[in-house]
Amino acid sequence: MRAGKRAAGGAPADRGRRTRPELLIVLLGVAVAALAVSPIVTKWLTNPPDQRMVDLEVYRDGGRAILRGAPLYEVVTPPPQLLPFTYPPFAAVLAVPFTLMRWWHAQIAWIAVSYTGLAVVVWFCFRDLIRRTGRWAPVTMGALFGAMAYVWSSFDQIRFGQVGFLLMALCLADCLARTAYWPRGALVGLAVAIKLVPGVFLVYFLLTGRRDALANAVLTAAAASLAAFALLPHDSADYWFGALLEGGERTGAVDGTTNQALNGMVARALPEGPLRTLVWLALSLVVAFVGFRFARRATRLGDTAAARVTAPFGGTDLTRAADPAAGTPARDLLLAGVAITGLLSVLLSPVGWIHHLVWMIAVIGALVGDGRDARRCLVGGVVWVAFLFPLPWWGVTPAREAPVLIWRFLGQLLRDAFGLIAVMMILVLGIWLVNRVRRKVDHEETSLGGAEVGTLAP
Repeated sequence: MRAGKRAAGGAPADRGRRTRPELLIVLLGVAVAALAVSPIVTKWLTNPPDQRMVDLEVYRDGGRAILRGAPLYEVVTPPPQLLPFTYPPFAAVLAVPFTLMRWWHAQIAWIAVSYTGLAVVVWFCFRDLIRRTGRWAPVTMGALFGAMAYVWSSFDQIRFGQVGFLLMALCLADCLARTAYWPRGALVGLAVAIKLVPGVFLVYFLLTGRRDALANAVLTAAAASLAAFALLPHDSADYWFGALLEGGERTGAVDGTTNQALNGMVARALPEGPLRTLVWLALSLVVAFVGFRFARRATRLGDTAAARVTAPFGGTDLTRAADPAAGTPARDLLLAGVAITGLLSVLLSPVGWIHHLVWMIAVIGALVGDGRDARRCLVGGVVWVAFLFPLPWWGVTPAREAPVLIWRFLGQLLRDAFGLIAVMMILVLGIWLVNRVRRKVDHEETSLGGAEVGTLAP
């Protein structure tokens, strides 16, 4: 039936066309988001030039090195930063377009691209809550976008010109999209080629039985890396057999406050030496074992919950837990598993900077769900409030200068606050949230006399 004609009964056949009030609501949502982030953008585009989006300058210097034919891993940014390029060569290739822009235009373009990534992140993390608000969904989306932009890790993403929003958006789309219009796993592979940290999702795919996604991710990462090797053979050899192994010498001080990974917390507690390395490795093994086990459990329970629904699923995509017909509990469990994996990407890395903890957005989204559970919303709200403030930096002075030992100890805990909260959230999602969602599902099934259709519906 052609657009503009009416079906039997007089209803318009073309329901995809928005009415004027709907368009106004969309514009209102965009305005809410823009007004929310305008102070952040203004702040970081007007701070001193030598402090402005310094990581974007690292990417641009990498792109310039490619265009000049200079050794990629010998260039550093201008004083006072003197930052080297620390990423795989493929990342430098992608940075070339920003190199061709004027500095001011590159900053604006990077912010636009970054906030586009944040919009994708917010949608995947809060889609059930957004959908609940009906025609006001664009305003809800705008409000949540603004709220998540003020999470301290998000704040630092814009401050430094980092790539975290984009990497997170790629991983979430691969893991949470109901239907992938690409080979599922390819986006994670692309993220790994840009930065190695998302490699934890390869383990996630393996443990949760997503073998096709694992194969696609590995093939994509390998193809991108080999393409970069063909284009930049010397730089690629320098990275994979040199710069990658230099660790803290290139990435920054491991014991710095901004490193909230397990390695950073251990480095601030123990002097450098074999004992510190041994403690770090032991803690990493424990956290990895527990974290991946919880991520697998949550994801498998989400798959099982989705499989109980007898409503037909359209398409051929196998991520049934992401289908609206599966119900919010299945999607909550799936998101919890992905959020735990994202936290592991920060905690298990030798360096996990504060801006890497944008994965707390996924944690908050998993906790809040569709907003019907007040206790879950309260916990999610507490986590959001905790990340509105630079807690680790508040602990620096007492940890170093407090005259009383107990105050130094408390200062050190505050200095590790974000990392400790990340560890705590693995337990909260993996135990408390999963059990709470399971009890809800079991109660609904019992109350409906064992009916399958609709037992997982919100």
